[in-house]
Amino acid sequence: MGEELNFTDIIKKSVLNLESFQQASVIQIIIGLVLAFALGMFIYWTYYKTFRGVVYSHNYNITFVIMTMLTTLIIMTISTNIVLSLGMVGALSIVRFRTAVKDPLDIMFMFWAIAVGIATGAEMYPLAVIGSIATSAALFYLSRRRKIGAPYLVIIQFEEKAGDEVKIALRKLKYVLKSKTVRKQMTEMTVEIRLREDNTAFVNELSAIDGVQDVVLVSYNGDYAP
Repeated sequence: MGEELNFTDIIKKSVLNLESFQQASVIQIIIGLVLAFALGMFIYWTYYKTFRGVVYSHNYNITFVIMTMLTTLIIMTISTNIVLSLGMVGALSIVRFRTAVKDPLDIMFMFWAIAVGIATGAEMYPLAVIGSIATSAALFYLSRRRKIGAPYLVIIQFEEKAGDEVKIALRKLKYVLKSKTVRKQMTEMTVEIRLREDNTAFVNELSAIDGVQDVVLVSYNGDYAP
């Protein structure tokens, strides 16, 4: 009969064999890191092509490439011995990341880079490649659908006498009121509209209304703070 080991026995065996690590060969390390870099660059390219925010950060995008490679190194290291894996968990548990990530898609890209690094470090190369291709295809498909009826914010400053005409002009656009500020004789309105095409002629129509001071059209990614 085969020897049955419980979790405690596995820990004891790992501790007693600290010097007998199953080291990865140089070829395995090179293949893993090269593939991690290639898939990291694939994530980099996907993020660049599907980015819909206001300000694109090149440094943040580079992070995905390095994160994929570092995760691969970590998985290669902890896969040699269970004690190392427990020590790595303890070391990472004290790390605190305080950088605020506002866009949920940015968090998704971080998890994607980590997942690819784990799969590559565990030598599950087909899983890493096929999973990356499927994720990228889904992102491109969903990002293209988002372009239909792209949201915009329109900020209008007008005098009190122009209020009725402004409302009549906005009704044609099917707007959603985001905020309204009244200062003495001036009113500022922020509304959300959706344009299926880049037809911005309505901006000139609003500007031509007597009493309208300013009309600003801003690309809107879904986040708004009044």
